[in-house]
Amino acid sequence: MLTAIAFTPIIGAALVFAVRAPARTTRLIALAVVVAELALTIWMYAVFSAPQGGYQFVQRADWVPAAGVQYLVGVDGLSAPLILLNGILGVAAVLVSWRVELRVREYFAWLLLLQGAVMGVFASLDLILFFIFWELELIPMFFLISVWGTGRRDYSAMKFLLFTFIGSAFMFAAILALYFSFPAGERTFDMTALIWKDMSSLIVPTSLVFGGFLIAFAVKLPIAPLHTWLPDAHTDAPTAVSVMLAGVLLKMGGYGLLRINAGMFPDQLAAAAPLLAALAVVNVLYGAFIVLRQTDLKRLVAYSSVSHMGFVVLGIASAGAGAAQLNGVGLNGAALQLFTHGTITGLLFVVVGLVYDRAHTRHIPDMGGLAGRMPLIAAGFMIAGLASLGLPTTSGFVAEIMVFLGTFPVYGLATALAAFGVVLAAGYILWTAQRALFGPPRERWSALPDASPIDAAAMAVLIVPIFVFGVYPAPLTDVFEAGVAPIVRGLGG
Repeated sequence: MLTAIAFTPIIGAALVFAVRAPARTTRLIALAVVVAELALTIWMYAVFSAPQGGYQFVQRADWVPAAGVQYLVGVDGLSAPLILLNGILGVAAVLVSWRVELRVREYFAWLLLLQGAVMGVFASLDLILFFIFWELELIPMFFLISVWGTGRRDYSAMKFLLFTFIGSAFMFAAILALYFSFPAGERTFDMTALIWKDMSSLIVPTSLVFGGFLIAFAVKLPIAPLHTWLPDAHTDAPTAVSVMLAGVLLKMGGYGLLRINAGMFPDQLAAAAPLLAALAVVNVLYGAFIVLRQTDLKRLVAYSSVSHMGFVVLGIASAGAGAAQLNGVGLNGAALQLFTHGTITGLLFVVVGLVYDRAHTRHIPDMGGLAGRMPLIAAGFMIAGLASLGLPTTSGFVAEIMVFLGTFPVYGLATALAAFGVVLAAGYILWTAQRALFGPPRERWSALPDASPIDAAAMAVLIVPIFVFGVYPAPLTDVFEAGVAPIVRGLGG
Protein backbone atom coordinates (compact mmCIF):
# COMPACT_ATOMS: atom_id res chain seq x y z
CA MET A 1 0.00 0.00 0.00
CA LEU A 2 2.74 2.49 0.92
CA THR A 3 4.69 1.78 -2.25
CA ALA A 4 1.53 2.50 -4.22
CA ILE A 5 0.98 5.72 -2.25
CA ALA A 6 4.57 6.91 -2.74
CA PHE A 7 4.86 6.05 -6.41
CA THR A 8 1.36 6.78 -7.77
CA PRO A 9 2.13 10.53 -8.06
CA ILE A 10 5.59 9.80 -9.51
CA ILE A 11 4.14 7.45 -12.14
CA GLY A 12 1.42 10.03 -12.75
CA ALA A 13 4.08 12.69 -13.30
CA ALA A 14 5.77 10.52 -15.92
CA LEU A 15 2.42 9.89 -17.59
CA VAL A 16 1.49 13.56 -17.66
CA PHE A 17 4.84 14.50 -19.14
CA ALA A 18 4.86 11.69 -21.70
CA VAL A 19 1.32 12.14 -23.04
CA ARG A 20 1.25 15.03 -25.48
CA ALA A 21 -2.37 15.97 -24.96
CA PRO A 22 -4.35 19.23 -24.89
CA ALA A 23 -4.02 21.27 -21.74
CA ARG A 24 -7.50 20.32 -20.51
CA THR A 25 -6.70 16.61 -20.87
CA THR A 26 -3.44 17.10 -18.97
CA ARG A 27 -5.32 18.79 -16.14
CA LEU A 28 -7.85 15.97 -16.01
CA ILE A 29 -5.10 13.33 -15.89
CA ALA A 30 -3.38 15.19 -13.05
CA LEU A 31 -6.69 15.50 -11.19
CA ALA A 32 -7.41 11.80 -11.64
CA VAL A 33 -3.97 10.96 -10.21
CA VAL A 34 -4.36 13.10 -7.08
CA VAL A 35 -7.93 11.91 -6.49
CA ALA A 36 -6.71 8.30 -6.72
CA GLU A 37 -3.87 9.22 -4.36
CA LEU A 38 -6.31 10.75 -1.89
CA ALA A 39 -8.44 7.60 -2.04
CA LEU A 40 -5.36 5.48 -1.25
CA THR A 41 -4.38 7.67 1.69
CA ILE A 42 -7.92 7.64 3.12
CA TRP A 43 -7.99 3.85 2.78
CA MET A 44 -4.62 3.56 4.50
CA TYR A 45 -5.73 5.86 7.30
CA ALA A 46 -9.02 4.00 7.77
CA VAL A 47 -7.27 0.63 7.98
CA PHE A 48 -4.49 1.87 10.29
CA SER A 49 -5.06 0.55 13.82
CA ALA A 50 -4.26 3.10 16.52
CA PRO A 51 -4.84 0.62 19.39
CA GLN A 52 -2.33 -1.76 17.82
CA GLY A 53 0.24 1.00 17.48
CA GLY A 54 3.74 0.45 16.14
CA TYR A 55 4.73 0.40 12.49
CA GLN A 56 2.14 -0.94 10.07
CA PHE A 57 2.05 -1.70 6.31
CA VAL A 58 5.79 -2.40 6.55
CA GLN A 59 7.55 -3.43 3.35
CA ARG A 60 11.22 -4.39 3.51
CA ALA A 61 13.67 -5.42 0.79
CA ASP A 62 17.46 -5.30 0.47
CA TRP A 63 18.54 -2.48 -1.77
CA VAL A 64 22.30 -2.06 -1.28
CA PRO A 65 23.16 -5.08 0.90
CA ALA A 66 26.86 -4.29 1.09
CA ALA A 67 26.09 -0.99 2.84
CA GLY A 68 23.05 -2.20 4.74
CA VAL A 69 20.70 0.10 2.80
CA GLN A 70 17.14 -1.18 2.52
CA TYR A 71 13.95 -0.25 0.76
CA LEU A 72 12.05 -0.01 4.03
CA VAL A 73 8.70 1.75 4.30
CA GLY A 74 6.02 1.77 6.98
CA VAL A 75 3.76 4.11 8.90
CA ASP A 76 2.94 4.70 12.54
CA GLY A 77 0.80 7.22 14.36
CA LEU A 78 3.16 10.08 13.50
CA SER A 79 3.35 9.55 9.75
CA ALA A 80 -0.14 8.23 8.90
CA PRO A 81 -1.94 11.59 9.44
CA LEU A 82 0.75 13.49 7.52
CA ILE A 83 0.39 11.13 4.56
CA LEU A 84 -3.35 11.81 4.67
CA LEU A 85 -2.63 15.55 4.80
CA ASN A 86 -0.41 15.29 1.73
CA GLY A 87 -3.20 13.49 -0.12
CA ILE A 88 -5.69 16.24 0.75
CA LEU A 89 -3.36 19.05 -0.26
CA GLY A 90 -2.48 17.35 -3.55
CA VAL A 91 -6.10 17.61 -4.68
CA ALA A 92 -6.34 21.25 -3.61
CA ALA A 93 -3.06 22.08 -5.40
CA VAL A 94 -4.23 20.62 -8.72
CA LEU A 95 -7.63 22.31 -8.51
CA VAL A 96 -6.16 25.72 -7.74
CA SER A 97 -3.78 25.28 -10.72
CA TRP A 98 -6.62 24.88 -13.22
CA ARG A 99 -5.87 28.23 -14.90
CA VAL A 100 -2.17 27.58 -15.47
CA GLU A 101 -1.42 28.00 -19.18
CA LEU A 102 2.39 28.06 -19.34
CA ARG A 103 4.00 24.69 -20.17
CA VAL A 104 1.07 22.82 -18.66
CA ARG A 105 2.51 19.29 -19.00
CA GLU A 106 5.74 20.20 -17.27
CA TYR A 107 3.96 22.12 -14.53
CA PHE A 108 1.68 19.26 -13.49
CA ALA A 109 4.49 16.72 -13.85
CA TRP A 110 6.65 18.67 -11.39
CA LEU A 111 3.68 19.16 -9.05
CA LEU A 112 2.94 15.43 -8.96
CA LEU A 113 6.61 14.57 -8.48
CA LEU A 114 6.68 16.96 -5.52
CA GLN A 115 3.75 15.17 -3.90
CA GLY A 116 5.34 11.77 -4.46
CA ALA A 117 8.66 12.86 -2.95
CA VAL A 118 6.96 14.13 0.21
CA MET A 119 4.98 10.88 0.47
CA GLY A 120 8.29 9.03 0.34
CA VAL A 121 9.71 11.11 3.19
CA PHE A 122 6.80 10.28 5.49
CA ALA A 123 6.80 6.57 4.56
CA SER A 124 10.57 5.91 4.71
CA LEU A 125 12.01 3.99 7.65
CA ASP A 126 15.56 3.70 6.27
CA LEU A 127 17.69 6.82 6.77
CA ILE A 128 19.24 6.69 3.29
CA LEU A 129 15.85 6.21 1.64
CA PHE A 130 14.53 9.05 3.82
CA PHE A 131 17.39 11.28 2.68
CA ILE A 132 16.88 10.44 -1.01
CA PHE A 133 13.21 11.39 -0.91
CA TRP A 134 14.11 14.48 1.15
CA GLU A 135 16.49 15.63 -1.57
CA LEU A 136 14.16 14.63 -4.43
CA GLU A 137 11.67 17.21 -3.21
CA LEU A 138 14.15 20.03 -3.92
CA ILE A 139 14.14 19.49 -7.69
CA PRO A 140 10.44 20.07 -8.46
CA MET A 141 10.26 22.92 -5.94
CA PHE A 142 13.15 24.74 -7.61
CA PHE A 143 11.67 24.51 -11.09
CA LEU A 144 8.10 25.29 -10.01
CA ILE A 145 9.26 28.54 -8.39
CA SER A 146 11.82 29.57 -11.00
CA VAL A 147 9.63 28.90 -14.08
CA TRP A 148 6.06 29.53 -12.91
CA GLY A 149 6.71 32.00 -10.10
CA THR A 150 6.44 35.79 -10.07
CA GLY A 151 8.59 38.71 -8.95
CA ARG A 152 12.14 37.69 -8.03
CA ARG A 153 11.41 34.06 -8.79
CA ASP A 154 14.97 33.07 -9.76
CA TYR A 155 16.38 34.64 -6.60
CA SER A 156 13.75 33.00 -4.39
CA ALA A 157 14.18 29.60 -6.02
CA MET A 158 17.95 29.70 -5.61
CA LYS A 159 17.67 30.94 -2.01
CA PHE A 160 15.30 28.08 -1.20
CA LEU A 161 17.68 25.60 -2.82
CA LEU A 162 20.78 26.89 -1.03
CA PHE A 163 19.20 27.00 2.42
CA THR A 164 17.63 23.58 2.22
CA PHE A 165 20.65 22.00 0.51
CA ILE A 166 22.98 23.26 3.24
CA GLY A 167 20.56 21.89 5.82
CA SER A 168 20.57 18.57 3.98
CA ALA A 169 24.38 18.50 4.12
CA PHE A 170 24.20 18.63 7.93
CA MET A 171 21.65 15.81 7.87
CA PHE A 172 23.75 13.60 5.62
CA ALA A 173 26.82 14.17 7.79
CA ALA A 174 24.76 13.20 10.85
CA ILE A 175 23.47 10.05 9.13
CA LEU A 176 26.99 8.93 8.21
CA ALA A 177 28.35 9.78 11.66
CA LEU A 178 25.56 7.77 13.26
CA TYR A 179 26.16 4.80 10.96
CA PHE A 180 29.94 4.63 11.44
CA SER A 181 29.74 5.19 15.20
CA PHE A 182 28.62 1.59 15.73
CA PRO A 183 30.84 -1.51 15.39
CA ALA A 184 30.89 -3.05 11.90
CA GLY A 185 28.41 -5.79 12.75
CA GLU A 186 25.88 -3.39 14.30
CA ARG A 187 25.75 -0.66 11.67
CA THR A 188 22.33 0.06 10.24
CA PHE A 189 20.21 2.77 8.66
CA ASP A 190 17.02 1.13 9.90
CA MET A 191 15.11 3.67 12.02
CA THR A 192 13.05 0.94 13.67
CA ALA A 193 16.29 -0.60 14.99
CA LEU A 194 18.09 2.66 15.79
CA ILE A 195 15.47 3.78 18.32
CA TRP A 196 16.49 0.84 20.53
CA LYS A 197 20.24 1.46 20.36
CA ASP A 198 22.29 3.09 23.10
CA MET A 199 23.27 6.46 21.65
CA SER A 200 25.45 7.39 24.62
CA SER A 201 28.33 5.20 23.37
CA LEU A 202 28.72 6.69 19.88
CA ILE A 203 32.26 7.28 18.64
CA VAL A 204 31.20 10.69 17.33
CA PRO A 205 29.83 12.87 20.16
CA THR A 206 26.12 12.26 20.35
CA SER A 207 25.41 15.97 20.70
CA LEU A 208 27.01 16.60 17.29
CA VAL A 209 24.86 13.96 15.62
CA PHE A 210 21.77 15.36 17.33
CA GLY A 211 22.80 18.88 16.29
CA GLY A 212 23.26 17.89 12.65
CA PHE A 213 19.73 16.58 12.44
CA LEU A 214 18.43 19.56 14.41
CA ILE A 215 19.95 22.10 12.01
CA ALA A 216 18.54 20.30 8.96
CA PHE A 217 15.05 20.19 10.41
CA ALA A 218 15.27 23.73 11.80
CA VAL A 219 15.92 25.04 8.28
CA LYS A 220 12.94 23.19 6.86
CA LEU A 221 10.46 23.97 9.66
CA PRO A 222 11.76 26.82 9.77
CA ILE A 223 13.11 28.00 13.12
CA ALA A 224 14.38 31.59 13.32
CA PRO A 225 16.96 32.76 12.35
CA LEU A 226 17.08 30.06 9.63
CA HIS A 227 13.71 31.12 8.24
CA THR A 228 14.57 33.90 5.79
CA TRP A 229 14.17 31.73 2.69
CA LEU A 230 10.51 31.05 3.46
CA PRO A 231 8.85 34.46 2.94
CA ASP A 232 10.68 34.94 -0.36
CA ALA A 233 9.78 31.46 -1.59
CA HIS A 234 6.12 31.91 -0.65
CA THR A 235 5.87 35.39 -2.13
CA ASP A 236 7.23 34.43 -5.54
CA ALA A 237 5.92 30.85 -5.82
CA PRO A 238 2.74 29.99 -7.75
CA THR A 239 -0.32 29.44 -5.58
CA ALA A 240 -0.28 25.63 -5.65
CA VAL A 241 3.38 25.56 -4.68
CA SER A 242 2.69 27.84 -1.70
CA VAL A 243 -0.11 25.47 -0.70
CA MET A 244 2.24 22.48 -0.78
CA LEU A 245 5.13 24.39 0.77
CA ALA A 246 3.14 25.59 3.77
CA GLY A 247 0.98 22.49 3.91
CA VAL A 248 3.48 19.64 3.90
CA LEU A 249 7.04 20.72 3.10
CA LEU A 250 7.41 22.65 6.35
CA LYS A 251 5.88 19.66 8.13
CA MET A 252 8.84 17.55 7.03
CA GLY A 253 10.95 19.57 9.48
CA GLY A 254 8.57 19.02 12.38
CA TYR A 255 8.19 15.36 11.49
CA GLY A 256 11.97 14.95 11.45
CA LEU A 257 12.29 16.54 14.89
CA LEU A 258 9.69 14.15 16.29
CA ARG A 259 10.84 11.03 14.45
CA ILE A 260 14.62 11.40 14.81
CA ASN A 261 15.60 14.03 17.37
CA ALA A 262 12.92 13.11 19.91
CA GLY A 263 12.61 9.44 19.01
CA MET A 264 16.29 8.50 18.79
CA PHE A 265 18.00 11.04 21.07
CA PRO A 266 15.79 11.54 24.15
CA ASP A 267 18.68 12.54 26.43
CA GLN A 268 19.94 15.16 24.01
CA LEU A 269 16.40 16.46 23.52
CA ALA A 270 16.04 16.87 27.28
CA ALA A 271 19.27 18.87 27.37
CA ALA A 272 18.21 21.04 24.42
CA ALA A 273 14.64 21.58 25.67
CA PRO A 274 15.21 25.04 27.26
CA LEU A 275 16.86 26.27 24.05
CA LEU A 276 13.99 24.91 21.96
CA ALA A 277 11.44 26.58 24.23
CA ALA A 278 13.25 29.92 23.84
CA LEU A 279 13.45 29.51 20.06
CA ALA A 280 9.75 28.64 19.99
CA VAL A 281 8.84 31.90 21.72
CA VAL A 282 11.04 33.84 19.32
CA ASN A 283 9.36 32.15 16.36
CA VAL A 284 5.85 32.86 17.61
CA LEU A 285 6.37 36.49 18.60
CA TYR A 286 8.86 37.53 15.93
CA GLY A 287 6.69 36.07 13.17
CA ALA A 288 3.54 37.70 14.58
CA PHE A 289 5.10 41.15 14.95
CA ILE A 290 6.57 41.00 11.43
CA VAL A 291 3.13 40.03 10.09
CA LEU A 292 1.71 43.28 11.49
CA ARG A 293 4.06 45.24 9.22
CA GLN A 294 3.23 43.42 5.99
CA THR A 295 1.31 45.03 3.16
CA ASP A 296 1.61 42.09 0.74
CA LEU A 297 -1.19 39.60 1.46
CA LYS A 298 0.90 36.57 0.53
CA ARG A 299 3.91 37.68 2.53
CA LEU A 300 1.59 38.22 5.49
CA VAL A 301 0.46 34.59 5.36
CA ALA A 302 4.08 33.46 4.94
CA TYR A 303 5.23 35.15 8.14
CA SER A 304 2.17 33.84 9.96
CA SER A 305 3.47 30.36 9.09
CA VAL A 306 6.77 31.19 10.78
CA SER A 307 4.83 32.24 13.86
CA HIS A 308 2.60 29.18 14.00
CA MET A 309 5.47 26.75 13.52
CA GLY A 310 6.74 28.03 16.85
CA PHE A 311 3.90 26.14 18.55
CA VAL A 312 5.28 22.90 17.09
CA VAL A 313 8.71 23.61 18.56
CA LEU A 314 7.16 24.56 21.91
CA GLY A 315 5.25 21.28 22.10
CA ILE A 316 8.41 19.31 21.31
CA ALA A 317 10.36 21.26 23.95
CA SER A 318 7.84 20.25 26.60
CA ALA A 319 8.67 16.59 25.97
CA GLY A 320 12.24 17.06 27.12
CA ALA A 321 11.46 19.11 30.18
CA GLY A 322 11.01 16.33 32.70
CA ALA A 323 7.23 16.34 33.03
CA ALA A 324 6.84 12.67 32.16
CA GLN A 325 3.14 12.53 32.83
CA LEU A 326 2.51 15.47 30.46
CA ASN A 327 4.96 14.63 27.68
CA GLY A 328 2.30 13.00 25.57
CA VAL A 329 0.06 16.06 25.67
CA GLY A 330 2.67 18.49 24.40
CA LEU A 331 3.98 16.08 21.77
CA ASN A 332 0.48 15.22 20.62
CA GLY A 333 -0.31 18.92 20.34
CA ALA A 334 2.86 19.54 18.33
CA ALA A 335 2.02 16.71 15.94
CA LEU A 336 -1.58 17.87 15.65
CA GLN A 337 -0.38 21.40 14.89
CA LEU A 338 1.53 19.99 11.92
CA PHE A 339 -1.70 18.63 10.46
CA THR A 340 -4.02 21.52 11.31
CA HIS A 341 -1.59 24.20 10.16
CA GLY A 342 -1.28 22.38 6.84
CA THR A 343 -5.00 22.62 6.08
CA ILE A 344 -5.49 26.12 7.52
CA THR A 345 -2.52 27.82 5.87
CA GLY A 346 -3.10 25.84 2.69
CA LEU A 347 -6.59 27.35 2.57
CA LEU A 348 -5.20 30.84 3.22
CA PHE A 349 -2.83 30.51 0.26
CA VAL A 350 -5.63 29.17 -1.96
CA VAL A 351 -7.72 32.25 -1.11
CA VAL A 352 -4.81 34.65 -1.64
CA GLY A 353 -4.17 33.06 -5.04
CA LEU A 354 -7.83 33.43 -6.04
CA VAL A 355 -7.82 37.09 -5.00
CA TYR A 356 -4.65 37.76 -6.98
CA ASP A 357 -6.02 36.01 -10.09
CA ARG A 358 -8.94 38.43 -10.10
CA ALA A 359 -7.61 41.68 -8.63
CA HIS A 360 -4.04 41.30 -9.98
CA THR A 361 -2.64 42.72 -6.77
CA ARG A 362 -1.71 41.51 -3.31
CA HIS A 363 -1.15 45.01 -1.91
CA ILE A 364 -3.54 45.24 1.03
CA PRO A 365 -3.92 49.07 1.04
CA ASP A 366 -5.21 48.84 -2.55
CA MET A 367 -7.97 46.44 -1.57
CA GLY A 368 -11.29 47.10 0.11
CA GLY A 369 -14.86 45.86 -0.04
CA LEU A 370 -13.90 42.58 -1.72
CA ALA A 371 -16.41 40.62 0.36
CA GLY A 372 -19.26 42.26 -1.50
CA ARG A 373 -17.74 41.31 -4.85
CA MET A 374 -16.42 37.82 -3.96
CA PRO A 375 -18.46 36.47 -1.01
CA LEU A 376 -17.36 32.83 -1.37
CA ILE A 377 -13.68 33.73 -1.50
CA ALA A 378 -14.14 36.11 1.43
CA ALA A 379 -15.85 33.34 3.39
CA GLY A 380 -12.90 31.04 2.69
CA PHE A 381 -10.49 33.67 4.00
CA MET A 382 -12.53 34.21 7.17
CA ILE A 383 -12.77 30.47 7.88
CA ALA A 384 -9.02 30.03 7.47
CA GLY A 385 -8.26 33.21 9.40
CA LEU A 386 -10.49 32.35 12.35
CA ALA A 387 -9.06 28.82 12.44
CA SER A 388 -5.55 30.29 12.36
CA LEU A 389 -6.22 32.40 15.45
CA GLY A 390 -7.59 29.33 17.25
CA LEU A 391 -11.36 29.82 17.22
CA PRO A 392 -13.15 26.98 19.05
CA THR A 393 -14.83 24.38 16.77
CA THR A 394 -11.89 24.69 14.35
CA SER A 395 -8.89 22.38 14.32
CA GLY A 396 -6.50 25.23 15.10
CA PHE A 397 -7.99 25.61 18.59
CA VAL A 398 -7.52 21.94 19.47
CA ALA A 399 -3.85 21.88 18.46
CA GLU A 400 -2.90 25.08 20.26
CA ILE A 401 -4.71 24.24 23.51
CA MET A 402 -2.98 20.85 23.63
CA VAL A 403 0.43 22.50 23.18
CA PHE A 404 -0.33 24.98 25.97
CA LEU A 405 -1.65 22.29 28.32
CA GLY A 406 1.47 20.18 27.78
CA THR A 407 3.92 23.05 28.10
CA PHE A 408 2.59 25.36 30.82
CA PRO A 409 3.49 23.13 33.83
CA VAL A 410 7.16 23.10 32.83
CA TYR A 411 7.63 26.34 30.87
CA GLY A 412 5.03 28.70 32.29
CA LEU A 413 6.63 31.93 31.07
CA ALA A 414 7.37 30.59 27.59
CA THR A 415 3.78 29.33 27.31
CA ALA A 416 2.36 32.69 28.40
CA LEU A 417 4.50 34.54 25.87
CA ALA A 418 3.54 32.11 23.12
CA ALA A 419 -0.13 32.45 24.06
CA PHE A 420 0.25 36.20 23.49
CA GLY A 421 1.06 35.23 19.91
CA VAL A 422 -2.54 34.02 19.61
CA VAL A 423 -3.71 37.50 20.62
CA LEU A 424 -1.45 39.00 17.95
CA ALA A 425 -2.82 36.50 15.43
CA ALA A 426 -6.34 37.66 16.20
CA GLY A 427 -5.18 41.21 15.67
CA TYR A 428 -3.51 40.75 12.31
CA ILE A 429 -6.16 38.40 10.90
CA LEU A 430 -9.09 40.64 11.81
CA TRP A 431 -7.23 43.80 10.80
CA THR A 432 -6.37 42.29 7.41
CA ALA A 433 -9.97 41.14 6.90
CA GLN A 434 -11.26 44.61 7.73
CA ARG A 435 -8.89 46.33 5.31
CA ALA A 436 -9.12 43.89 2.40
CA LEU A 437 -12.63 42.46 2.64
CA PHE A 438 -14.88 44.78 4.60
CA GLY A 439 -13.43 48.23 4.09
CA PRO A 440 -14.92 50.86 1.78
CA PRO A 441 -15.47 49.30 -1.68
CA ARG A 442 -13.15 50.34 -4.49
CA GLU A 443 -14.76 51.37 -7.74
CA ARG A 444 -12.31 49.37 -9.84
CA TRP A 445 -13.37 46.12 -8.12
CA SER A 446 -16.97 46.39 -9.36
CA ALA A 447 -16.71 43.50 -11.87
CA LEU A 448 -14.63 40.93 -10.00
CA PRO A 449 -15.94 37.35 -10.42
CA ASP A 450 -16.41 35.12 -7.40
CA ALA A 451 -15.07 31.59 -7.01
CA SER A 452 -15.85 29.16 -9.81
CA PRO A 453 -17.04 25.61 -8.99
CA ILE A 454 -13.44 24.37 -9.34
CA ASP A 455 -12.19 27.14 -7.03
CA ALA A 456 -14.93 26.33 -4.52
CA ALA A 457 -13.93 22.66 -4.62
CA ALA A 458 -10.29 23.59 -3.89
CA MET A 459 -11.44 25.50 -0.81
CA ALA A 460 -13.93 22.84 0.28
CA VAL A 461 -11.28 20.11 0.27
CA LEU A 462 -9.45 22.06 2.99
CA ILE A 463 -12.44 23.50 4.86
CA VAL A 464 -13.95 20.09 5.60
CA PRO A 465 -11.05 18.77 7.77
CA ILE A 466 -10.78 22.14 9.55
CA PHE A 467 -14.30 21.75 10.92
CA VAL A 468 -14.47 17.96 11.14
CA PHE A 469 -11.34 17.68 13.28
CA GLY A 470 -12.19 20.90 15.11
CA VAL A 471 -15.50 19.47 16.34
CA TYR A 472 -14.32 15.86 16.75
CA PRO A 473 -10.51 15.60 16.89
CA ALA A 474 -10.32 12.04 18.26
CA PRO A 475 -9.67 10.37 14.85
CA LEU A 476 -6.50 12.46 14.67
CA THR A 477 -5.44 12.71 18.31
CA ASP A 478 -5.85 8.96 18.93
CA VAL A 479 -3.60 8.15 15.99
CA PHE A 480 -1.00 10.75 16.94
CA GLU A 481 -1.07 9.45 20.51
CA ALA A 482 -0.14 5.99 19.21
CA GLY A 483 2.79 7.59 17.42
CA VAL A 484 4.11 9.67 20.32
CA ALA A 485 3.72 6.92 22.94
CA PRO A 486 7.10 5.26 22.11
CA ILE A 487 8.78 8.67 22.27
CA VAL A 488 7.23 9.32 25.67
CA ARG A 489 8.50 5.97 26.92
CA GLY A 490 11.97 6.79 25.63
CA LEU A 491 11.86 10.11 27.49
CA GLY A 492 11.01 8.32 30.71
CA GLY A 493 7.25 8.96 30.64
